[in-house]
Amino acid sequence: MTRKSLWYCLCMVSLFTSCSGKKDGHSGYDYRISGDTVYVNPDNLVASRLRTVSVSEEPYSKEIVTAGTIQPISTQYAYIAPPFAGRVVRSYIRLGQPVAAHTPLFEIISSDFMTAQKEFFQAQAERELAMKDMQRKEDLFKNGVTSEKELEEAQNLLKIAEKEYENAFSAIRIYQMDPEDMVLGQPLIIRSPINGEVIETNLVAGQYLRDDTDPVAVVANLSDVWITAQVKEKDLRFIHEKSKMKIVIPAYPGKEILGEVFHIDEAIDEETRSVKVLSTCSNHENILKLGMYVTIHFTDMPREQLVVPEKALLQDEKSTFVFVAVAPDVYVKRPVEVDVTQGGKAYITDGLRPGEKVISEGGYYLK
Repeated sequence: MTRKSLWYCLCMVSLFTSCSGKKDGHSGYDYRISGDTVYVNPDNLVASRLRTVSVSEEPYSKEIVTAGTIQPISTQYAYIAPPFAGRVVRSYIRLGQPVAAHTPLFEIISSDFMTAQKEFFQAQAERELAMKDMQRKEDLFKNGVTSEKELEEAQNLLKIAEKEYENAFSAIRIYQMDPEDMVLGQPLIIRSPINGEVIETNLVAGQYLRDDTDPVAVVANLSDVWITAQVKEKDLRFIHEKSKMKIVIPAYPGKEILGEVFHIDEAIDEETRSVKVLSTCSNHENILKLGMYVTIHFTDMPREQLVVPEKALLQDEKSTFVFVAVAPDVYVKRPVEVDVTQGGKAYITDGLRPGEKVISEGGYYLK
C-alpha cells in the first residue's frame, strides 16, 4: 500500500468513528439510532449542540405568482362598423382622440338608410291620414251619419298605422338618429356607443364600405382594464372573487399596481390544468397597454399556519423532515410538507402539531 492510500484509509476511519455514534473514550455513546428514533446521550458533545423549539402558529397569507396579460373590459371596448353598405362622406375623428358617448364619428350615405328613411316618412304620413279619418268617422257617428261598423274599421286602421309608425321609428332610432329631426336624404351619422378614446381608425373620406366590412375604428375606455391570468388547478383554493392582488410590470421596474379578482372561470383547461382568472385594476396613469405582459401576485386571506425555524428542516433522498422530541433526549425523524420558506421561517402544511418540540439547531449531527 502506498503512503497516499494509507493516509486516505486513516481519514475515512477517523470520519466514520466521529460521526457514527460510536463510543467516545470519556462519555460512552454520543447517540444511538433505532429505525426513525434517535437516542442521545445527555452527557455528550452532540447533546450540547442540539437546540429545540416549540411548533407555533401564526397568521400567514399564501401568495400565488403567475403571468398575465392586459385586456380591455368588454363593456368598455367598441368595434365601430357601418350597419350597412355605403360611402363615407365625412370623418370627425383622429387617432388618440377622446370621445364621449353619442359623439359623431363619421357620416355615410347609403341606399339602405335611404330606404329606411322613406319607410319612416311613409308610415308617418299613413298614421296621420288614419288619425284624421278616424276623427272624421267619430264626428259622423256622433251625428248619426255613419255606422258603428265603419267607426270600428277606422279605429282598427289607425291601430295598424300606429304600429307601422312605431316599427319605422324604432328602425331609425337603432342608428342613434332622431326621426323627428331627420330630413329625407341626409347621411347617416355613426356615433360612439361609449366614452373612451379612439385607439384605432382606418377611415378615409370617400371610401366605400360593404355591409360585411371589418370594423373601421375602435373606441376603448382604458381607465380600468382586465388582467387575464392562468392559475394552476392546485392553487385555486387560495384565490377568490374580490381577493386583492399586486401587479408587477416588467416594463416599469419598481412599479406596482393593486387590483382585485373579478371572475374565475368555471371550466379548467384540460391540457394545462389551469383556470382563467380575470382581475380588474386601475389604469389612470395609462401605463398598462393592451397585450402587455405583467406578473401577478395573488394573496390569500391570512390564516393560522404552523411555523418552525427554517434551520429545523433536513433533507434526505425521499423527503424533507424534522426531528421531533418525544421524550427527554429521544427524537423521532418525521417527514413534513413545507408550503414556503421565507424570512428564516418554514410554514408547514402537514406532519406536525402545535406545541410539539422539534430540533431547531444541530439536527444534522443526527442524520
